[in-house]
Amino acid sequence: MRLLTHNMLSCNIKGVANGFPLRLEAEKWVEKEVELNADFLRHIFPKIEWKALAGAARAVGYCELPEEADAAMLDSEDFLRRFHHALLEIHVEEGALFCPETGRRFSITKGIPNMLLREDEV
Repeated sequence: MRLLTHNMLSCNIKGVANGFPLRLEAEKWVEKEVELNADFLRHIFPKIEWKALAGAARAVGYCELPEEADAAMLDSEDFLRRFHHALLEIHVEEGALFCPETGRRFSITKGIPNMLLREDEV
């Protein structure tokens, strides 16, 4: 699971008002090189919840992202490289995601988050 994916997921349990961002606990992650596409990064930036991305990156030990970011930073090649690495090159293979409201655990196995809800949660 890329951190881009993590940034798009939320807890959809019935009655949950605050299901985002899911807290990430990564047990195993890998880095996979991906060609940098600055246009993609500039396009996706407004859709990214920055604090969630920075927190997820720190959860896997990547502390190169600033706490806050704005569109003006996209003019910096260094910022683009760090943003690209966090968003697209870090892959969580094993671990879990936790709902911030209920604490419900969603496992990540072989890079796939299991977001299926139990019958009593829908």
